[in-house]
Amino acid sequence: MQSKKEKIVVISGAGISAESGLATFRDADGLWQKYAVEELATAEAFAANPELVHRFYNARRKQAAAASPNAAHLAIASLERHYQVVVITQNVDDLHERAGSTQVIHLHGKLCEARSSLSPELVEYIGDVELTEHDTAADGSALRPNIVWFGEEVPAMITAIEEVESADKILVVGTSLQVYPAASLLSYAHHKAEKVLVNLESPGFVSEYRFLQGKAAAEVPKLVANWLAQDAI
Repeated sequence: MQSKKEKIVVISGAGISAESGLATFRDADGLWQKYAVEELATAEAFAANPELVHRFYNARRKQAAAASPNAAHLAIASLERHYQVVVITQNVDDLHERAGSTQVIHLHGKLCEARSSLSPELVEYIGDVELTEHDTAADGSALRPNIVWFGEEVPAMITAIEEVESADKILVVGTSLQVYPAASLLSYAHHKAEKVLVNLESPGFVSEYRFLQGKAAAEVPKLVANWLAQDAI
């Protein structure tokens, strides 16, 4: 029987959440398309117009809270029965956690959390609560979404790189592999690791990966069932 210590790292992107009805950043609400990203997702935007930024993230938080994990999220969580599984996600929803995954690294932060504007480590869980420009953190600074905004460093990258380097299997799902620094994670995979990419379209340059074209909710459960069946042999 295969060792339960074999490690699978899942790298997920917007595609997996889209199948739960969550729109991507630019499609979150048609009304937001009239704003430049600098007006919604930068520290400078928050300083200049916190009310606007909060309205945008309040809408996204409400949408995420109303969504449910789909078959792909659930299949990934089920892998923990036989493998050590680490999910590295570019998504800011908590659908992986709600599906049952216990080790999830959020590269770009989480909608259900807020943090101090001065101390990034001062984070608090807020669930689906709407924030206003009058809300403050424990240190008295303005409370902001715990999201990694454009122009900010991605603090979880070092941990994510270490997880990818030690993976026996890597599953990339629902991402075009074009968003950096997340896309650079693939270069850290061991050359002997089994690598699978599930996406609607192939990026066309990941030769080491077995490409499964299709929706995550359809393809990931089949792949997971195959891996679990192999483990039982």
